[in-house]
Amino acid sequence: MSLRLGYVTNGLGQHRLDDALGLLAENGYDGVALTLDHQHLDPFSRDLPARVTALAGRLEELGLAVVIETGARFLLDPRRKHEPTLVSNLGRERRLDLYRRAVDIAAELRAEAVSLWSGAIPAGTSRAEAWGRLVEGMLAVLEEAERADVVIGFEPEPGMLVDRLESFESLLTTVGRPDRLGLTLDLGHCVCLEDEPVADCVRRASPRLVHVHVEDMRRGVHEHLDFGEGELDLPVALAALEGVGYRGLVAVELSRHSHAADTVVPRAIRVLREAERMEVLIP
Repeated sequence: MSLRLGYVTNGLGQHRLDDALGLLAENGYDGVALTLDHQHLDPFSRDLPARVTALAGRLEELGLAVVIETGARFLLDPRRKHEPTLVSNLGRERRLDLYRRAVDIAAELRAEAVSLWSGAIPAGTSRAEAWGRLVEGMLAVLEEAERADVVIGFEPEPGMLVDRLESFESLLTTVGRPDRLGLTLDLGHCVCLEDEPVADCVRRASPRLVHVHVEDMRRGVHEHLDFGEGELDLPVALAALEGVGYRGLVAVELSRHSHAADTVVPRAIRVLREAERMEVLIP
């Protein structure tokens, strides 16, 4: 059975959302990882309920599954990328408000997950203090997720408080290993930062895996690259996902390629399907 492929809309920033969804559907994608942002679906817009209702109809019409992404760069602060976060010195309630809105949108769209991350430790803040803030924030997010019957996919992110699988596992234990807390695994991040091979990361992540991002990347450099430009062994990574029985979306995340989405979108799914068909020996 083929993997279910999707595309993150942060790589479709120069398309209207309706046009972006049409582009994905006509190229054979199974779903969309929708980044809540001003140009596609602004979670703070006055007409949000009507827009979400219309979007639900469009997704059903096109047969696209959806995951909600929350990593917009300047949605909460036009001057500070990705701020505030759950670990910021100020403004953490604004990030929590965004996550509550994301959970509600996910419930309305019957999304497979809401994907989020920790944020970076602020200058002058100890790791212990940042960790306490994160745990407090995640307990509040998980309470909202339970209320709305939504799954959370937590993504370890290079440069952030939770940057590796080990950190996610610690968070999972600290908050009591709730069923609502799953993992978003970025295969490129595994190349960039993890000590284990990507296939081992997939196996390690599999019990909690609810969402996957994929792009190429190089060791030690957090830069999302088009396939073939980095060090990811794509056939092995996809075979590992198949091997653990993963059935969520595998979403291409090329956030700096919006200007070339007309060529990148069809090429990405072609490369992924070709890699999926290759016979590989997983170490």
